[in-house]
Amino acid sequence: MTEILIGIISGIVSGTGMGGGTILIFLLTFALGIEQHIAQATNLIFFIPTSIIAIIVNIRNKNINLKLATTISVFGILGAIIGANLSIHTDVNMLRKCFGIFLALIAIHEIYTMIKENKKVKIRDNK
Repeated sequence: MTEILIGIISGIVSGTGMGGGTILIFLLTFALGIEQHIAQATNLIFFIPTSIIAIIVNIRNKNINLKLATTISVFGILGAIIGANLSIHTDVNMLRKCFGIFLALIAIHEIYTMIKENKKVKIRDNK
């Protein structure tokens, strides 16, 4: 049952474009006690079908710049090859720390963006 809930939560977050894999890795390691390397590799398999569905929906809604997406994808594949090889040779504890730092940076960025947007709204409302 826990696995089903993790899949639903990760799928919903993934469908919104916020990166369901981030949530998935956290839940797999925290809730199920799965090793970081296995959680990250599982995320890669999870990513394939959820990405395909999100791509189909976004192409239908004309939300994708295909030229930009192609360029990013080519270099993303190269980065994935490099990252996978680095991950395999990285200690599990170091990998966890790097992932935690990554999550903290994302959180800081999101908070900063929310504050910045809130200030814009206040300025616009005062005019």
